[in-house]
Amino acid sequence: MSHLPPSQAAIFSPSVARAAASAAKDWSYVDGWLRSKCAAHPSINRGRVPTFERNPETLKVLLALAAANEAADEEREQLFRVEEAALAEVRAAEQEREARRQQKEEAGAVVPDGDLLATSLLTALESNLNKEGTAALSAMSSMSVSLNITDPSPSSLSAAFVSLQARAIELEDALERVNLLQRYVDREAARLDSFLEELRHGEAYRLAPDLAKQNLELQRRVKSMATKLPELRGQVVALEKATGLPSLTVEDVRADEEAYLELLAAKKDLDAQVRAFAGLPPDIEAARAELEALRAELREATEQRDMNFEKLVERESPVKSRRRP
Repeated sequence: MSHLPPSQAAIFSPSVARAAASAAKDWSYVDGWLRSKCAAHPSINRGRVPTFERNPETLKVLLALAAANEAADEEREQLFRVEEAALAEVRAAEQEREARRQQKEEAGAVVPDGDLLATSLLTALESNLNKEGTAALSAMSSMSVSLNITDPSPSSLSAAFVSLQARAIELEDALERVNLLQRYVDREAARLDSFLEELRHGEAYRLAPDLAKQNLELQRRVKSMATKLPELRGQVVALEKATGLPSLTVEDVRADEEAYLELLAAKKDLDAQVRAFAGLPPDIEAARAELEALRAELREATEQRDMNFEKLVERESPVKSRRRP
Protein backbone atom coordinates (compact mmCIF):
# COMPACT_ATOMS: atom_id res chain seq x y z
CA MET A 1 0.00 0.00 0.00
CA SER A 2 2.09 2.84 -1.34
CA HIS A 3 -0.32 5.55 -0.11
CA LEU A 4 0.02 4.56 3.57
CA PRO A 5 2.90 5.57 5.84
CA PRO A 6 5.45 2.79 6.39
CA SER A 7 4.87 2.85 10.14
CA GLN A 8 1.13 2.15 9.89
CA ALA A 9 0.09 -1.15 11.41
CA ALA A 10 -1.55 -3.94 9.47
CA ILE A 11 -5.30 -3.55 8.73
CA PHE A 12 -7.56 -6.29 10.04
CA SER A 13 -11.00 -4.69 9.35
CA PRO A 14 -12.55 -5.81 6.01
CA SER A 15 -14.22 -2.42 5.40
CA VAL A 16 -10.98 -0.56 6.10
CA ALA A 17 -9.13 -3.01 3.87
CA ARG A 18 -11.61 -2.39 1.01
CA ALA A 19 -11.26 1.37 1.45
CA ALA A 20 -7.46 1.04 1.43
CA ALA A 21 -7.58 -1.13 -1.69
CA SER A 22 -9.86 1.43 -3.44
CA ALA A 23 -7.53 4.25 -2.41
CA ALA A 24 -4.51 2.28 -3.68
CA LYS A 25 -6.28 1.74 -7.01
CA ASP A 26 -7.07 5.46 -7.26
CA TRP A 27 -3.47 6.37 -6.45
CA SER A 28 -2.24 3.94 -9.10
CA TYR A 29 -4.55 5.63 -11.65
CA VAL A 30 -3.38 9.10 -10.58
CA ASP A 31 0.29 8.07 -10.74
CA GLY A 32 -0.19 6.70 -14.24
CA TRP A 33 -1.98 9.85 -15.38
CA LEU A 34 0.77 12.04 -13.91
CA ARG A 35 3.49 9.94 -15.59
CA SER A 36 1.71 10.32 -18.94
CA LYS A 37 1.48 14.11 -18.51
CA CYS A 38 5.00 14.56 -17.12
CA ALA A 39 6.83 12.31 -19.60
CA ALA A 40 8.01 15.34 -21.59
CA HIS A 41 9.58 16.83 -18.44
CA PRO A 42 12.22 14.44 -17.00
CA SER A 43 13.12 16.93 -14.26
CA ILE A 44 9.75 16.41 -12.56
CA ASN A 45 10.10 13.51 -10.06
CA ARG A 46 8.84 10.98 -12.62
CA GLY A 47 5.22 12.05 -12.13
CA ARG A 48 4.87 10.81 -8.55
CA VAL A 49 3.21 12.68 -5.69
CA PRO A 50 5.53 13.24 -2.69
CA THR A 51 4.91 10.98 0.30
CA PHE A 52 3.90 13.82 2.63
CA GLU A 53 1.17 14.89 0.12
CA ARG A 54 -0.39 11.45 -0.25
CA ASN A 55 -3.60 12.02 1.72
CA PRO A 56 -7.34 11.71 0.94
CA GLU A 57 -7.75 15.43 0.20
CA THR A 58 -4.94 15.45 -2.37
CA LEU A 59 -6.26 12.23 -3.91
CA LYS A 60 -9.75 13.76 -4.27
CA VAL A 61 -8.39 16.90 -5.95
CA LEU A 62 -6.15 14.90 -8.30
CA LEU A 63 -9.01 12.59 -9.29
CA ALA A 64 -11.22 15.59 -10.11
CA LEU A 65 -8.36 17.17 -12.08
CA ALA A 66 -7.74 13.97 -14.02
CA ALA A 67 -11.46 13.61 -14.83
CA ALA A 68 -11.66 17.24 -16.01
CA ASN A 69 -8.48 16.80 -18.08
CA GLU A 70 -9.81 13.66 -19.76
CA ALA A 71 -13.13 15.39 -20.51
CA ALA A 72 -11.23 18.32 -22.03
CA ASP A 73 -9.08 15.92 -24.07
CA GLU A 74 -12.20 14.19 -25.38
CA GLU A 75 -13.80 17.52 -26.32
CA ARG A 76 -10.60 18.64 -28.03
CA GLU A 77 -10.38 15.31 -29.90
CA GLN A 78 -14.00 15.64 -31.06
CA LEU A 79 -13.40 19.22 -32.19
CA PHE A 80 -10.26 18.11 -34.04
CA ARG A 81 -12.22 15.37 -35.81
CA VAL A 82 -14.97 17.80 -36.78
CA GLU A 83 -12.46 20.33 -38.09
CA GLU A 84 -10.62 17.59 -39.98
CA ALA A 85 -13.89 16.40 -41.56
CA ALA A 86 -14.82 19.98 -42.53
CA LEU A 87 -11.35 20.54 -44.01
CA ALA A 88 -11.64 17.33 -45.97
CA GLU A 89 -15.02 18.48 -47.35
CA VAL A 90 -13.56 21.85 -48.33
CA ARG A 91 -10.60 20.22 -50.01
CA ALA A 92 -12.91 17.82 -51.88
CA ALA A 93 -15.05 20.75 -53.02
CA GLU A 94 -11.95 22.64 -54.15
CA GLN A 95 -10.68 19.62 -56.02
CA GLU A 96 -14.08 19.10 -57.64
CA ARG A 97 -14.27 22.74 -58.68
CA GLU A 98 -10.71 22.64 -60.02
CA ALA A 99 -11.52 19.47 -61.95
CA ARG A 100 -14.61 21.08 -63.49
CA ARG A 101 -12.59 24.15 -64.41
CA GLN A 102 -9.90 22.05 -66.06
CA GLN A 103 -12.54 20.12 -67.96
CA LYS A 104 -14.07 23.34 -69.23
CA GLU A 105 -10.67 24.73 -70.16
CA GLU A 106 -9.90 21.58 -72.09
CA ALA A 107 -13.27 21.94 -73.82
CA GLY A 108 -12.35 25.53 -74.79
CA ALA A 109 -14.79 27.33 -72.51
CA VAL A 110 -13.89 30.39 -70.45
CA VAL A 111 -14.48 29.79 -66.74
CA PRO A 112 -14.95 33.04 -64.84
CA ASP A 113 -13.74 33.16 -61.23
CA GLY A 114 -16.70 34.18 -59.07
CA ASP A 115 -14.63 35.69 -56.24
CA LEU A 116 -12.45 37.63 -58.67
CA LEU A 117 -15.54 38.82 -60.56
CA ALA A 118 -17.25 39.99 -57.36
CA THR A 119 -14.11 41.76 -56.21
CA SER A 120 -13.70 43.50 -59.54
CA LEU A 121 -17.37 44.53 -59.57
CA LEU A 122 -17.17 45.97 -56.07
CA THR A 123 -13.95 47.80 -56.88
CA ALA A 124 -15.49 49.30 -60.00
CA LEU A 125 -18.57 50.40 -58.08
CA GLU A 126 -16.51 52.03 -55.32
CA SER A 127 -14.25 53.81 -57.82
CA ASN A 128 -17.21 55.24 -59.75
CA LEU A 129 -19.06 56.52 -56.68
CA ASN A 130 -18.96 60.23 -55.93
CA LYS A 131 -18.18 61.70 -52.53
CA GLU A 132 -21.80 61.59 -51.29
CA GLY A 133 -22.25 58.00 -52.53
CA THR A 134 -19.04 56.87 -50.86
CA ALA A 135 -20.13 58.51 -47.59
CA ALA A 136 -23.60 56.94 -47.87
CA LEU A 137 -22.14 53.49 -48.61
CA SER A 138 -19.72 53.80 -45.69
CA ALA A 139 -22.53 54.90 -43.38
CA MET A 140 -24.76 52.08 -44.58
CA SER A 141 -22.03 49.46 -44.12
CA SER A 142 -21.03 50.72 -40.67
CA MET A 143 -24.68 50.90 -39.59
CA SER A 144 -25.34 47.35 -40.85
CA VAL A 145 -22.30 46.10 -38.94
CA SER A 146 -23.37 47.96 -35.78
CA LEU A 147 -26.96 46.72 -36.05
CA ASN A 148 -25.82 43.17 -36.97
CA ILE A 149 -27.84 43.05 -40.21
CA THR A 150 -26.42 40.66 -42.79
CA ASP A 151 -28.66 41.75 -45.70
CA PRO A 152 -29.01 45.52 -45.29
CA SER A 153 -31.45 47.72 -47.14
CA PRO A 154 -32.50 51.33 -46.56
CA SER A 155 -35.89 50.25 -45.19
CA SER A 156 -34.48 47.56 -42.88
CA LEU A 157 -31.71 49.88 -41.67
CA SER A 158 -34.16 52.72 -41.01
CA ALA A 159 -36.56 50.41 -39.18
CA ALA A 160 -33.73 49.00 -37.06
CA PHE A 161 -32.41 52.51 -36.39
CA VAL A 162 -35.85 53.77 -35.32
CA SER A 163 -36.30 50.72 -33.07
CA LEU A 164 -32.85 51.29 -31.59
CA GLN A 165 -33.61 54.98 -31.04
CA ALA A 166 -36.91 54.12 -29.31
CA ARG A 167 -35.08 51.61 -27.16
CA ALA A 168 -32.48 54.24 -26.29
CA ILE A 169 -35.23 56.70 -25.28
CA GLU A 170 -36.89 54.02 -23.14
CA LEU A 171 -33.55 53.27 -21.50
CA GLU A 172 -32.99 56.98 -20.85
CA ASP A 173 -36.43 57.23 -19.20
CA ALA A 174 -35.71 54.12 -17.15
CA LEU A 175 -32.33 55.55 -16.18
CA GLU A 176 -33.98 58.81 -15.11
CA ARG A 177 -36.49 56.89 -12.99
CA VAL A 178 -33.69 54.86 -11.47
CA ASN A 179 -31.76 58.04 -10.71
CA LEU A 180 -34.86 59.56 -9.13
CA LEU A 181 -35.34 56.45 -7.02
CA GLN A 182 -31.66 56.49 -6.12
CA ARG A 183 -31.89 60.12 -5.00
CA TYR A 184 -34.97 59.30 -2.92
CA VAL A 185 -33.22 56.31 -1.34
CA ASP A 186 -30.13 58.41 -0.62
CA ARG A 187 -32.27 61.14 0.96
CA GLU A 188 -34.13 58.63 3.12
CA ALA A 189 -30.87 56.92 4.06
CA ALA A 190 -29.40 60.27 5.09
CA ARG A 191 -32.53 61.03 7.12
CA LEU A 192 -32.33 57.65 8.84
CA ASP A 193 -28.63 58.14 9.53
CA SER A 194 -29.33 61.50 11.15
CA PHE A 195 -32.17 59.96 13.16
CA LEU A 196 -29.89 57.13 14.33
CA GLU A 197 -27.23 59.67 15.23
CA GLU A 198 -29.83 61.59 17.22
CA LEU A 199 -30.90 58.37 18.94
CA ARG A 200 -27.30 57.60 19.87
CA HIS A 201 -26.30 61.03 21.12
CA GLY A 202 -29.55 62.93 21.71
CA GLU A 203 -30.53 63.95 25.21
CA ALA A 204 -34.23 63.16 24.63
CA TYR A 205 -33.53 59.47 23.90
CA ARG A 206 -30.75 58.93 26.38
CA LEU A 207 -31.52 56.36 29.04
CA ALA A 208 -31.73 57.44 32.63
CA PRO A 209 -28.57 56.69 34.62
CA ASP A 210 -30.55 54.88 37.30
CA LEU A 211 -32.64 52.86 34.83
CA ALA A 212 -31.24 49.55 36.06
CA LYS A 213 -32.08 50.51 39.63
CA GLN A 214 -35.62 51.51 38.62
CA ASN A 215 -36.03 48.26 36.75
CA LEU A 216 -34.95 46.25 39.79
CA GLU A 217 -37.31 48.26 41.99
CA LEU A 218 -40.23 47.67 39.61
CA GLN A 219 -39.46 43.95 39.47
CA ARG A 220 -39.37 43.83 43.25
CA ARG A 221 -42.73 45.61 43.49
CA VAL A 222 -44.25 43.34 40.84
CA LYS A 223 -43.11 40.26 42.71
CA SER A 224 -44.43 41.69 45.97
CA MET A 225 -47.84 42.46 44.44
CA ALA A 226 -47.92 39.05 42.77
CA THR A 227 -47.48 37.40 46.15
CA LYS A 228 -50.27 39.56 47.62
CA LEU A 229 -52.67 38.99 44.71
CA PRO A 230 -54.17 35.65 45.94
CA GLU A 231 -54.78 37.19 49.36
CA LEU A 232 -56.53 40.23 47.81
CA ARG A 233 -58.67 37.97 45.64
CA GLY A 234 -59.71 36.03 48.72
CA GLN A 235 -60.65 39.25 50.51
CA VAL A 236 -62.76 40.38 47.54
CA VAL A 237 -64.61 37.06 47.43
CA ALA A 238 -65.23 37.18 51.18
CA LEU A 239 -66.48 40.77 50.95
CA GLU A 240 -68.88 39.85 48.16
CA LYS A 241 -70.25 36.98 50.21
CA ALA A 242 -70.62 39.19 53.30
CA THR A 243 -72.34 42.14 51.60
CA GLY A 244 -74.42 40.10 49.17
CA LEU A 245 -73.82 42.28 46.12
CA PRO A 246 -76.58 41.88 43.55
CA SER A 247 -75.69 40.34 40.27
CA LEU A 248 -76.31 43.01 37.67
CA THR A 249 -76.77 42.44 33.98
CA VAL A 250 -76.67 44.71 30.98
CA GLU A 251 -80.46 44.64 30.70
CA ASP A 252 -80.82 45.77 34.33
CA VAL A 253 -78.45 48.68 33.76
CA ARG A 254 -80.33 49.65 30.61
CA ALA A 255 -83.70 49.59 32.41
CA ASP A 256 -82.31 51.72 35.27
CA GLU A 257 -80.96 54.21 32.73
CA GLU A 258 -84.34 54.51 30.99
CA ALA A 259 -86.11 55.04 34.34
CA TYR A 260 -83.56 57.70 35.27
CA LEU A 261 -84.13 59.52 31.97
CA GLU A 262 -87.90 59.47 32.52
CA LEU A 263 -87.53 60.91 36.02
CA LEU A 264 -85.21 63.60 34.64
CA ALA A 265 -87.83 64.63 32.02
CA ALA A 266 -90.57 64.77 34.70
CA LYS A 267 -88.29 66.92 36.90
CA LYS A 268 -87.81 69.39 34.04
CA ASP A 269 -91.60 69.70 33.59
CA LEU A 270 -92.12 70.29 37.31
CA ASP A 271 -89.33 72.88 37.36
CA ALA A 272 -91.09 74.74 34.53
CA GLN A 273 -94.37 74.70 36.46
CA VAL A 274 -92.70 75.86 39.67
CA ARG A 275 -90.94 78.75 37.92
CA ALA A 276 -94.43 80.12 37.07
CA PHE A 277 -95.03 80.72 40.85
CA ALA A 278 -91.65 82.30 41.46
CA GLY A 279 -91.83 85.45 43.65
CA LEU A 280 -94.87 84.38 45.72
CA PRO A 281 -94.58 84.41 49.54
CA PRO A 282 -94.14 81.10 51.29
CA ASP A 283 -97.35 81.55 53.37
CA ILE A 284 -100.38 80.01 51.66
CA GLU A 285 -102.87 82.71 52.75
CA ALA A 286 -100.53 85.53 51.78
CA ALA A 287 -99.90 83.85 48.44
CA ARG A 288 -103.67 83.52 47.86
CA ALA A 289 -104.22 87.18 48.73
CA GLU A 290 -101.45 88.24 46.36
CA LEU A 291 -102.89 85.97 43.67
CA GLU A 292 -106.36 87.53 44.09
CA ALA A 293 -104.86 91.03 43.89
CA LEU A 294 -103.10 90.05 40.67
CA ARG A 295 -106.33 88.65 39.29
CA ALA A 296 -108.14 91.92 40.13
CA GLU A 297 -105.43 93.88 38.32
CA LEU A 298 -105.82 91.53 35.39
CA ARG A 299 -109.60 92.12 35.29
CA GLU A 300 -109.17 95.90 35.43
CA ALA A 301 -106.59 95.77 32.68
CA THR A 302 -108.92 93.65 30.57
CA GLU A 303 -111.87 96.04 31.06
CA GLN A 304 -109.68 99.03 30.24
CA ARG A 305 -108.51 97.30 27.08
CA ASP A 306 -112.08 96.53 25.99
CA MET A 307 -113.19 100.16 26.60
CA ASN A 308 -110.27 101.53 24.64
CA PHE A 309 -111.01 99.16 21.80
CA GLU A 310 -114.71 100.25 21.66
CA LYS A 311 -113.74 103.93 21.64
CA LEU A 312 -111.28 103.29 18.86
CA VAL A 313 -113.92 101.48 16.79
CA GLU A 314 -116.53 104.29 17.28
CA ARG A 315 -114.01 106.93 16.32
CA GLU A 316 -112.82 105.25 13.22
CA SER A 317 -116.28 104.12 11.98
CA PRO A 318 -118.02 106.52 9.39
CA VAL A 319 -121.23 108.29 10.50
CA LYS A 320 -124.33 106.88 8.70
CA SER A 321 -126.79 109.48 7.31
CA ARG A 322 -130.36 109.17 8.47
CA ARG A 323 -133.15 108.53 5.91
CA ARG A 324 -135.80 111.26 5.48
CA PRO A 325 -139.50 110.20 5.70
